[in-house]
Formats: sequence, C-alpha cells, structure tokens
Amino acid sequence: MLSTIFATALLLPSLASSQQLIQDPGKAGPELELVHLYYDEWPTGIAVSSTGRKFSNYPGALDKNNTNNGSNNKYTVAELTGNSTEAAYPNAEWNNPPGGGELDCHKSRNALTDFEAINYTTTPPTGANYQNHFIGVQSVVVDPLDRLWVLDTGRVQDPNGTIVNAAVGGPKLVGIDLSNNTVFQTIVFPANVAPGDSYLNDVRFDLRSNITSSGKGVAYITDSSIEGRTGLVIVDLGTGESWRHLQGSTYVAPAQQFLAYIWGIPFYNHQAGQPLGYQGFGADGIALSADGEDLFFGGVGKRYLYSVPTARLRDDGPFSEALAQASVVSRGQKGVSDGYETDTNGYIYHGNAEQNAISFYNPANGTDSLFLRDPRINWVDTLPFGPLNWPGTDRRQRPFALLRVKLPNNGTKTSLR
Repeated sequence: MLSTIFATALLLPSLASSQQLIQDPGKAGPELELVHLYYDEWPTGIAVSSTGRKFSNYPGALDKNNTNNGSNNKYTVAELTGNSTEAAYPNAEWNNPPGGGELDCHKSRNALTDFEAINYTTTPPTGANYQNHFIGVQSVVVDPLDRLWVLDTGRVQDPNGTIVNAAVGGPKLVGIDLSNNTVFQTIVFPANVAPGDSYLNDVRFDLRSNITSSGKGVAYITDSSIEGRTGLVIVDLGTGESWRHLQGSTYVAPAQQFLAYIWGIPFYNHQAGQPLGYQGFGADGIALSADGEDLFFGGVGKRYLYSVPTARLRDDGPFSEALAQASVVSRGQKGVSDGYETDTNGYIYHGNAEQNAISFYNPANGTDSLFLRDPRINWVDTLPFGPLNWPGTDRRQRPFALLRVKLPNNGTKTSLR
C-alpha cells in the first residue's frame, strides 16, 4: 500500500504540468480596506463613534510592551489621530497611574518598580487600585448614545511576564462623554463580582429604559479568566450594582485540551515560568441580538456559539442562576473566534481565525456562513460597526492593522435605546 502511494506521488509533477489543479483561492467576499497601522503597542479593541472618531485599547496583561513603565509615553486607551498615529485618551493623566497604588511606598525605584500600573507594596504585587486611572484596558465600546465606555481588567504583566492579580478599584467600567472628552461615570466592581483573578473581556450595552427600574439600561460583560471562574457580569448602569451569572458553567468554560491552528501553526498557551499547555480562554466574544432579547457569547477556547435570554441575566433573584443555566441554547459550531458584533440584518458576526475569515450566524435560519476571507487576516478581534500565546518565539510582526468592510444588504449598527 505504501509503495502505491509513493508511486502515485512521483507521478504528480508531470500530471500537474499538463493540467490545472484546483487550489484554495485564499479570498472571498467583499474587499477589505486598510484604515490604520499600529507600529508600537498591540491593540485588541476598536470603537467607532457616529462621527467617525476611532479609539483603540492596548491590554497590558496580554503584552507587557503595553504596560505603562513610568515613561509617560504609554497608553492603554488611545484615539487614532492619523493613519499610523495615536494619542492617549481621554488624556495622558488617565493613562498614567502615579505609581503603585493608593498605599504607595517611596522605596527605591528600580527597573522592577517603575511599572506604574503595578503595586509593589503588596505581596505578591498586584494591579494598582486607582479608580481614576486606567490600569489594563481590554475593551472599548461606543454605546447607542454615542458615549465611549472603557472596560478595565485591573491586570497587567510584570517585567517577568507574570500577570498580576487585580485589586478592587482596578477592575471598572468607565464612561466618557465624546462631546467634551470627560469621564461622566465610573463603576467599580466589588471583589465578589471581579475577584483578583478575573479578566473582564468584552462589553455590550442595552439602554432601553424599560428593562431596569433605574431606567438607565444594562451592560453585559464576559469574564474570560484563565485562572479563575469564567462567567458573565451584568451591570445596572443606573445604580452601579453588578452581579454574575453562568459562573463556572460548561457554557462559559473552555473545552478540554482545545487546540486551534493559526496560519497552520498549533496554538498552545505558553506563560512565563509555566510549562506549555492548552489555550484556556473561556467566554470572550459577546453580542446582543438586534432586538436585545438574547445575548450571544462564546469562548476562544471552544468552537460553539451560545445564547441566553437577557431577561434571565437581568434577574438576580434567589433562583436566577438555575433559571439562567437552564435557558442557555447552543447555536452550533462557529469556529475559533474572538470578537462579536450585530447588525440591523440581525446577523451575529464573529471572527473565524482558522479560516482567515469573518463569518456570521443568522438566527433566522440557524446557520453560520462565511462573510469574507483574506490572507491578511490572522486573528480578528473586535468587530465594531460605524491574546496570542505562541509556543516559543513571538511571531507577530508590526505593523498591526485596522481594516474595514461594508456590511451586506446596507446593514448598519444596531441601537438599543
């Protein structure tokens, strides 16, 4: 049998010279347009306002180059000011914690204590606990009222590559008025909602006045913690109260021994001081249905898309967790994906990393379809309308890119208000 296979293989060159063999075209769907190039920090998020202003964030927990090191030239949130330039947003002060934490000690400041986002007065070191400064932002989102919200994990890497735990005051949701570039609301998460090993990842907003007694709407957040308990966090934007659902359930947890391939390379998890392991991100991407009645979510470390009625998540009563878990629906496989977004077609768009693509789930017929493929895509994260751990050497190459494409059927951003 083996000799037959080898004999056939030897004949292939001559056969190929006399006929054209089918091959993967590598591209499909509408053309991508290059918008911005990032030459320094590694972005994971992009938000676009109604007037076309663009914002990005650079998480210090996923890349220590993104961590503020006391030089006053780093930022974890920026406005894109040109084709390849950014500026700290809303200002440099918010992006430059004054040092360590509110219990800052003035011991000798060497290379290890220059990291302003880290509090070295604790043992072990933790993320700084400032409520009025960004520590390690993972997501930026423009809401239906055209306000920018910044989701801060409170966590960054130290110089050795260890992700420090958060301290209360670090994990928070910050609202910025784009008309005057000032902060109008800060919601700090208590330790029972965002413990030190939490990793608040992505957020979506429903501002309809009839869904809460406060009338100010709700934010839904994924906790993608590798070390802790994955889950969903719900926030009443009027009262600032927050709670968790689906905590530790199989729906938000990564699959066991999950292995994806990116550009043909196996995608393992490799952290400083630890042996090589499997990719452990659970609940990550998140999107609201066009009518706001369902929340779609999925993990980077599994291939399934899920949804849960938002009414079940907004309930914080004594039986609400049992009811929430009983209400989760599997929508089938969607591939390896990170960021999600919804348009007025009702489609739930998501990255499709192994296919160099963006795909979408159509709730109307229950299918997942290809939207576009392009060889330049190797890891689609945030998908606005309007963490890579490779085994061994970091293979990322600058510049990183921001791309855009038109939606089908004249689709636009949804607005729940």
